[in-house]
Amino acid sequence: MGLAESERLVRPLDRMSDQSAIDVIPDAVESSPIEPAFGSLMSGVAVTFATRLLILGCVVTSSVIVARWLGPEGTGALAVLNVTVALALQIGSAGIPSATTYFVAKDRVALGPVWTNGIVFSLAAGSIIAIGVIAVANLRPNIFNGVSGHLIAIVAISIPFQLITLLGLNLLLAVDRIRLMNSLDALSSFSILINSVLVLVIWRRGLAILVSFNTVAAIVLSLVLVSFVVRVSRRLNEHAATRSNFSLLKQMLVYGGKFYVSIFASFVIFRADLLIVNHFRGTQAAGVYAIASQFSFLLIMLPGVIASLLFPRVASRQDDTAAYAVDVTRHTSFIMLLVCLAAAGLSFLLPLVYGARFGDATIQLLIMLPGIFFISLESVLVQHFTGTGLPAMIPAFWFITMAINLGMNFALVPVWGARAAAINSSVSYVLIFILVAAYFSHKTGHNPLLVFAPRIHEFQNLFAKLQRRAFAK
Repeated sequence: MGLAESERLVRPLDRMSDQSAIDVIPDAVESSPIEPAFGSLMSGVAVTFATRLLILGCVVTSSVIVARWLGPEGTGALAVLNVTVALALQIGSAGIPSATTYFVAKDRVALGPVWTNGIVFSLAAGSIIAIGVIAVANLRPNIFNGVSGHLIAIVAISIPFQLITLLGLNLLLAVDRIRLMNSLDALSSFSILINSVLVLVIWRRGLAILVSFNTVAAIVLSLVLVSFVVRVSRRLNEHAATRSNFSLLKQMLVYGGKFYVSIFASFVIFRADLLIVNHFRGTQAAGVYAIASQFSFLLIMLPGVIASLLFPRVASRQDDTAAYAVDVTRHTSFIMLLVCLAAAGLSFLLPLVYGARFGDATIQLLIMLPGIFFISLESVLVQHFTGTGLPAMIPAFWFITMAINLGMNFALVPVWGARAAAINSSVSYVLIFILVAAYFSHKTGHNPLLVFAPRIHEFQNLFAKLQRRAFAK
């Protein structure tokens, strides 16, 4: 995804030798020591990746329950609701969560005013966006193609609270409270799983009750997170000001605005295709494509984790040479090559897990795999730019890619269906990678082959570490 993990919206990955993947990171850390304000990148990745595996279990289990109890139609409707809320969050965030990470990582004294500004903005912007979503659902119900306006209204209630949650998670990332951040992030997915079991399996109710329970859970989680952030803020800056600072808010909006274009465009590329498939081909096709899309997001979980933890470290260092980002990107390319190869074989299990009606999800996922590999590398490499001011060319690249992606989807999905959406996604992922990689090489002078191809001595170091671990046991 790239930009602070696209504001921490996307999820999970499996099918890897977890510890081996994480062990590739330390060489970059050792060669470029980070500021003492942050802990080890390796440790942060290990904890976050383990948490995402837990989240993965919750997501997959809950999606299987929904698919089995509600079928493709119910799965598609729930996916449309989730995408609608996620899209609203991207519109309403205005880049403030990423700006929060940036400003607090650079200067933790600013934590109190940044947090207060974020709360005020989230409540105001979130409420406006929620009202707008409800209005669209009532005035233009055909946009959602059969998904009830009542359900749209229920999920819209959670938008201001989910904005606050998004803000709080990014603030915890900025102050390196990785374990607390991950615990609260996991709690959200765990509550969704519990709700699926209670509502569908035990209580035998339908989609409307499930959506209501999930909305209540999102609100409760937001309030819990606020209490934890307040405690962390007091411990770090006992005597610092905590009142809203409108001059600082203006700076946050200006800085966040640069993120906003990129974040919004990337989100449209990742998520809008599901809405387009639902609009032109119906909820059943959307339900199958939702499974393929979900697993494509799972595959970019690890690079998303690495990118999100790299972002505040780059912001605190302000290193124009990009040496640290290059080291981490190079290791990520090796990891993702293994991940994508494993995923290609395991994709044939999807119909066995979800049922025969989801058989085409395998083909759709295989089509997206090349793009997944390249967007994973882009998501890590681009942190050099997001952490050092984000030049205007990066948002421009995303806007161009978004325009091409939407044009291809509207032209091809009505004719060829979800497989066309998968092709369009893969092409778009490769395009943004090429644009960002070429710009990175131009600005920093790094050889692209050296940026993405692991070196022989790095493999030797990795194998030596694995041998030491084996003998230590």
